[in-house]
Amino acid sequence: MAQKEVAGRGEQAALSVSISMPSSPSGAAFSAAMKLPEQDPKQGKSFRSQPVTARAAEQCGHRDKRFDPFKTWSGRLERQLSNLRGKPQDLDCGGGGEDQDGEAVPAVDRYFDALEGPELETLRVSEVSILPEDETWPFLLRFPISSFGICLGVSSQAILWKMLADSPSAGYLHVTPIVNLALWSASIAMTAIVSCIYLAKVVLYFEAVRREYHHPVRVNFFFAPWITGLFLVLGAPDSLAAGRPPVAVWFVLMAPILCLELKLYGQWMSGGQRRLSKVANPSNHLAIVGNFVGALAGASLGMEEAPMFFFAVGLAHYLVLFVTLYQRLPTNETLPKELHPVFFLFVAATSTACVAWARINGEFDYAARIPYFMAMFLYVSLAVRINFFRGFRFSLAWWAYTFPTTAFSIATIKYSMVVTNPLTQSLVVFFSGISAFAVCVLSISTIFHAFILRDLFPNDIPIAIANKRRPKLSKFIVHLRSIGSDTKDTEQALEV
Repeated sequence: MAQKEVAGRGEQAALSVSISMPSSPSGAAFSAAMKLPEQDPKQGKSFRSQPVTARAAEQCGHRDKRFDPFKTWSGRLERQLSNLRGKPQDLDCGGGGEDQDGEAVPAVDRYFDALEGPELETLRVSEVSILPEDETWPFLLRFPISSFGICLGVSSQAILWKMLADSPSAGYLHVTPIVNLALWSASIAMTAIVSCIYLAKVVLYFEAVRREYHHPVRVNFFFAPWITGLFLVLGAPDSLAAGRPPVAVWFVLMAPILCLELKLYGQWMSGGQRRLSKVANPSNHLAIVGNFVGALAGASLGMEEAPMFFFAVGLAHYLVLFVTLYQRLPTNETLPKELHPVFFLFVAATSTACVAWARINGEFDYAARIPYFMAMFLYVSLAVRINFFRGFRFSLAWWAYTFPTTAFSIATIKYSMVVTNPLTQSLVVFFSGISAFAVCVLSISTIFHAFILRDLFPNDIPIAIANKRRPKLSKFIVHLRSIGSDTKDTEQALEV
């Protein structure tokens, strides 16, 4: 009888545990319902109710969802498919969705408030990133639009060596057209690789691309893919090009440039937060160079009015940009050492302008020599400041050396064809050698940092700023906030 009574008491205890949860708990009643009577460890296995967050984490699985706000579908497509399968995922998982700043593009004021430096690349001390700063992000999130600068450097080299092979003033160098063919093929491969990677970013992380497009400085690099396409048209080997490329190719490449210019130049003129005096930066030259390269390509295809139109538009806006930048930078701050090479973009616009005008006018006249001598002065004034360009770590900004120096070398070849003497021929060899050497060194350094050191693409902080200012927390608190729900459950269990 005693054994039956003990067994009966055990059944009552078990039943009391199973019905201790009220139907609508709240407040103190819910806390009382969640507390279970303490059991002696000797009685066997004890049962404890798990916190709601732990059960939610179990239902969500272990997939990291902190980067979902930057994905194209922001997790919505996955949730819809899960709902169709009968497995709803309405719970907040992964600890990364404490706000949805990634789903809306920050206002332009936020970029200036949260970031510092002339390129707006550095997060201010008073700000905190909405993505973990102490972890490596997915590769596509770290792949910036400025990577197309590599394509600009390599494709412009194809044009340089094509002109060295065809120019009578450089005939004594005996440059073979095979060099042009090799560089043009490498440019095609590099442009295809970079374009495919960034296209994957557009497809998978479109929110991050939107933030780059609305960045006051990054928007200028959206001209780079189309300028690269124009370079490939100009640098096409004679052995492959059966006559002139179709004019339709020029319209396909210039249409996006015109659309970008209508947006960007309109913002420069209309004032507001994106007026030129506030967002002016050496990278703005990319928005100008597209006009001159387009005019050069159009004139090479036999067009007349359209190249003149783009040349006029580029010249008008270059004069305004040159004056704005030459006075002072809008941030009134010194450029970080990593960004000093961007100053060479001053040389790119004037170099391409003189070559474009020479092609439109049919000769390298005095009007073409004016921008050429401007480019020469700017080139020399930057080159003599050796201390200005050494003592800093490698980054993608170094590729800003290659495209402007190559453009000036091409302009020098054009000038030597009109003024042929030992001095101009020596300048052709000197500047072309510098340009080729820079491309070789940077290509080796890029491969080394990308595949050996793997530090070429750090976390892209400018795309991870919050829509609203959030106070800068201590490193310890930021680390705790990034910990998943399992760690929070452990802390709650320890408090009990």
